[in-house]
Amino acid sequence: QVQLVESGGGLVQAGGSLRLSCAASGRISSINFMGWYRQAPGKQRELVARITSIGDTAYANSVKGRFTIARGDAENTVYLQMNSLKPEDTAVYYCNFDRPGMDYWGQGTQVTVSS
Repeated sequence: QVQLVESGGGLVQAGGSLRLSCAASGRISSINFMGWYRQAPGKQRELVARITSIGDTAYANSVKGRFTIARGDAENTVYLQMNSLKPEDTAVYYCNFDRPGMDYWGQGTQVTVSS
């Protein structure tokens, strides 16, 4: 079964940057959206950013102007560049690929921003 593998999380000071990567272990066809979600302790999982198959992007208001989502040159890869990080960005970040009839999720990568 195809899995999504994330990397790039870690500990960073406020104002710093991190780049998250997500790659599928195999080929996934007919993807509608590639996206990043996050879940902080005690909170619901929320959409951070997503990108369509033709490159249209959408962002949560809280990250607009600071985060950038992009598709990789390799098939079925997506990145999230996070700049000007804030302590409130601390969460587990999950990669998601949405296709008709099936959702794929990564295992999550921890991002911790210290003040």
